[in-house]
Amino acid sequence: MKKLRGAHLGKPVTPDLLMTPSDQGDVDLDVDFAADRGNWTGKLDFLLSCIGYCVGLGNVWRFPYRAYTNGGGAFLVPYFLMLAICGIPLFFLELSLGQFSSLGPLAVWKISPLFKGAGAAMLLIVGLVAIYYNMIIAYVLFYLFASLTSNLPWEHCGNWWNTERCLEHRGPRDSNGVLPLNLSSTVSPSEEYWSRYVLHIQGSQGIGQPGEIRWNLCLCLLLAWVIVFLCILKGVKSSGKVVYFTATFPYLILLMLLVRGVTLPGAWKGIQFYLTPQFHHLLSSKVWIEAALQIFYSLGVGFGGLLTFASYNTFHQNIYRDTFIVTLGNAITSILAGFAIFSVLGYMSQELGVPVDQVAKAGPGLAFVVYPQAMTMLPLSPFWSFLFFFMLLTLGLDSQFAFLETIVTAVTDEFPYYLRPKKAVFSGLICVAMYLMGLILTTDGGMYWLVLLDDYSASFGLMVVVITTCLAVTRVYGIQRFCRDIHMMLGFKPGLYFRACWLFLSPATLLALLVYSIVKYQPSEYGSYRFPAWAELLGILMGLLSCLMIPAGMLVAVLREEGSLWERLQQASRPAMDWGPSLEENRTGMYVATLAGSQSPKPLMVHMRKYGGITSFENTAIEVDREIAEEEEESMM
Repeated sequence: MKKLRGAHLGKPVTPDLLMTPSDQGDVDLDVDFAADRGNWTGKLDFLLSCIGYCVGLGNVWRFPYRAYTNGGGAFLVPYFLMLAICGIPLFFLELSLGQFSSLGPLAVWKISPLFKGAGAAMLLIVGLVAIYYNMIIAYVLFYLFASLTSNLPWEHCGNWWNTERCLEHRGPRDSNGVLPLNLSSTVSPSEEYWSRYVLHIQGSQGIGQPGEIRWNLCLCLLLAWVIVFLCILKGVKSSGKVVYFTATFPYLILLMLLVRGVTLPGAWKGIQFYLTPQFHHLLSSKVWIEAALQIFYSLGVGFGGLLTFASYNTFHQNIYRDTFIVTLGNAITSILAGFAIFSVLGYMSQELGVPVDQVAKAGPGLAFVVYPQAMTMLPLSPFWSFLFFFMLLTLGLDSQFAFLETIVTAVTDEFPYYLRPKKAVFSGLICVAMYLMGLILTTDGGMYWLVLLDDYSASFGLMVVVITTCLAVTRVYGIQRFCRDIHMMLGFKPGLYFRACWLFLSPATLLALLVYSIVKYQPSEYGSYRFPAWAELLGILMGLLSCLMIPAGMLVAVLREEGSLWERLQQASRPAMDWGPSLEENRTGMYVATLAGSQSPKPLMVHMRKYGGITSFENTAIEVDREIAEEEEESMM
């Protein structure tokens, strides 16, 4: 009746053969969820979110330490080489997958359902990391509030948490300016404040007896989760605006700390120690492995955050340009952070009369012991302490936003009708669940559990996931097909550099990292505490569980198909029928034929008829279709 009524009014009648789904009335064809999925309100939202996600706590407390222990300035050679081989190509690969499909880490495996287990493994890893990462933010909040005093509480001994070993390390010196005491037998007030007051680790007998919950840490963790929830409440529309502050303000504070640091007496001693090239280190495989690990974890590849952020982009966003901005910006930020940190450590070395290498530490010890102690030596110490921990807070929150958004997006993309209308409620439930799971980290022995999670949740399992993703996209889906997709999306194909890295260099490097981490395996420890065998086994199982998700996903995918085992494998490895750009107007070329309800033998003509004219991107689609036709003709000859 609708067609007859249209003909009666003199309107052109569209034959059934040339009708697109949107022409066919109000039929719900279940083809497009992008409209209610949400998207960035501007291109800068995405770029700043990626910068905030990559530039995190590791830039402050891990890169400087790794640089000076692995050849100083010489470390930058393997660092930038590994950035070129692994960092940039894998970063671009993950962004391309997300933007092309507008899907999260689970649903994106429509590209090859056989490997959907890799998406489940991503979620498991990012979930475990999000639990303990927010505990680190809770520690930062604790110190942030503690800095709001006229005198920092870790400045002096004599508090109830101090022992007789506590020494302020600022006593009278001999004629050479050195403390006449054996510092190795003493403990600084900042170290006892961290271990005995903040952690209250003396109340625990080990990881198996964590002790009581620390109410102040419990409240700080609750506040951290409330902040995260409020910032992701409306998805990327809210977190995309928060990052305008959280991704940019750390640079202002870092610049202030850098200027203050280089003007301190003895600062050059620390900077010289940080960057003096020791080229003989380059002959050691350990240095190259450390550089690759730093790149791998710093850029956050494999956690699903980049894929998730890119899935909210417009289809033709220039992620090629964004890739270089973020990856190179992240590297430069790490180097600048090293100058800011080591200039202060050089000053601290001169004040204490000890070598720089006895002052510097890696990991949380740098952020919660060494640097706070350095702050006590500066005029207006509470002000500089507040700035430092506020910088750490903003650095950490960006990454935590990405972790939570990855989990929420992945699950809601799997169940869009049920969860998308209630995304805020679902996000709240995830935050509550993770807060409750993280309560064990607020106990007296919570640091033992945090170390276990840190060592195993994203170790070899993450490498296996990234290797699997790289091989599935380039070998199973096909490097030519993937490059065509990028051509359709960006208007050009990736060059030889990206194809060589995706096919050979990146997987080979990651495989070497995986083998190295297994061969050089060392049991976890925290200070002088050695973890029991059952805790080590639990950690190894934690890493193995994410790896086992991949074969489990393969088994499920194969069982869903029909035919012989080989036929099932072939069918499960092919892209799903609805794989492709999410929005109808972006399904040019070969992907128009995959739209639900489309029966046209000339899909590009249908697209042109509906949207009118041919844009530069549709010209690209014509080129891609021509390439496919030529390849099919060659294969038949």
